[in-house]
Amino acid sequence: MRDTFLFDLDGTLLPFDIEDFMKIYFGEMGKHFQDMIDGRVLAKYILASTQAMINNLDPKPNEEKFMEHFAKLLQTHDLTEYKKRFDLFYHEKFDRVKECVEKISLIKDSIEILKDKGYNLVVATNPIFPIKAIVKRIEWAGLNIDDFSYITCYQKNCYCKPHIQFYREVLDAIGKKPEECYMVGNDVQEDLVAGNLGIETYLITNYMINRNNEEIESTYQGTYEDFYEFVKGLDEVSKVLFSK
Repeated sequence: MRDTFLFDLDGTLLPFDIEDFMKIYFGEMGKHFQDMIDGRVLAKYILASTQAMINNLDPKPNEEKFMEHFAKLLQTHDLTEYKKRFDLFYHEKFDRVKECVEKISLIKDSIEILKDKGYNLVVATNPIFPIKAIVKRIEWAGLNIDDFSYITCYQKNCYCKPHIQFYREVLDAIGKKPEECYMVGNDVQEDLVAGNLGIETYLITNYMINRNNEEIESTYQGTYEDFYEFVKGLDEVSKVLFSK
């Protein structure tokens, strides 16, 4: 039986529109690096290196993949100052991006219900950000990182969504089988692929992303309110395990 929930972060645990996020994010990033590189060039390089990292299925940390490609674009072998500046940005300036976040209590309330019922909770966000940026976004959602047994990030994870290897990596890390898990997310291509492993999927539709309007194949789908009602109806974990 299923006693574990994997959650996407952006547009799921954290309610916002991705276009609003990207606009503010790269605007603040450009100002932060303005003495080192043109903001538009920086955004172009970050996006290109992120895509290269996503496409690279070598079994090594995503951070390493990103930095290797980023260094090639900058035509340098020494990223020391860039790494320092990135770290400073996430420490001091990243919080400015949270103005795009919508205050919706239902997802936070759903997490509280799942905690009370004893479910294992995991943040299975696409690991394209450093842990510092992911922790901040969890906090923007009004959640506590201690509520989650595992949090993906680009320092420790080697694969990205939509590759099925990402979900295998998460399952291995938490010691769970697909039939013990739900995956909750808002991205049709990135989150619902978990269903190919036998993980039951729940598509949150408030900030749904569906590239090219593909046919949706999810176990469940609905709004934040629907998901709240869904978790309210679940048995406590003790009852779930007893029924095995």
